[in-house]
Amino acid sequence: MRYLVTGGAGFIGSHIVEELVRRNHSVVVLDDLSTGREQNLASVDSRIDFRIGSVTEPESVQSASQGVDYVIHLAARTSVPDSVENPAATHLVNIDGTLNVLLSARDCGVKRFVFAASSAVYGEPSFLPLAESLAPDPISPYGLSKFVGELYGQLFTRTYGLESASVRFFNVFGPRQDPRSPYSGVLSRFMLAMQRGEPLIIYGDGEQSRDFIYVDDIVDITLKLCEVKEAAGLVFNGGTGQRISLNQVSEFLAQITGRAVRREHLEPRKGDIRDSQADISLSRRVLGFEPRYSFPEGLKRTWDWYRGNRLG
Repeated sequence: MRYLVTGGAGFIGSHIVEELVRRNHSVVVLDDLSTGREQNLASVDSRIDFRIGSVTEPESVQSASQGVDYVIHLAARTSVPDSVENPAATHLVNIDGTLNVLLSARDCGVKRFVFAASSAVYGEPSFLPLAESLAPDPISPYGLSKFVGELYGQLFTRTYGLESASVRFFNVFGPRQDPRSPYSGVLSRFMLAMQRGEPLIIYGDGEQSRDFIYVDDIVDITLKLCEVKEAAGLVFNGGTGQRISLNQVSEFLAQITGRAVRREHLEPRKGDIRDSQADISLSRRVLGFEPRYSFPEGLKRTWDWYRGNRLG
């Protein structure tokens, strides 16, 4: 099978591309390298069709979509604070760009479009865990843009017969997540701080919690959305069903690294939610998904990678 992975040179995208190559699929990667890095694909660069281009360029997307069976659409601006400061740029990439990818998928006869959505669509929940049946209520332009992407995918299924499925990523972490990027997750910034012997910067009191999922598990659930017939037309949570506070994260880091951990607390950021936890009952029932990595195990594997790849 031939896959197009937009944003395939990024943190999550590069792991998906590696797994597709390992399974002997043909892979096209489209990435504008605004946050992705060609180095992330060094292990498979001779076995993929890598193209530099943006999802905001219809011609680039159309060209990359030729002969493709499945599209995994990851390319996006993913920073919540940046979306609050610059909603127009987020709209351009996350909404207009998604529409470009859908149009090309439709026109090129793609079998299924898989969309990387986000737990940010839920907004500030009144109860946990979060089930897909809960009405979305995003509190940032980023969260809104991801909800619009889901709706566009479902619309293309109903109107044009293009199969689509979405996975709402919770807090993904693992090797190759760049801590220097404004789009990076909190755990990669914690890793860099630990490398440098600096305090962990926490916005708020540190009791805010997240459902952290190791990148290999998010690869697994994303590819299941391509493979499982019953996934068509549905939205799934991509989490573990567990939540951990940032203060607990710092304690795990102290245990794993054997180093003293200092925390510096700053004012909470606008657009950040307090707590998040996925209900993964639907993912288990329909996809047969089960996370393989506990948080401590994933954190250790991540720290081992950062320790050997100094990014500071």
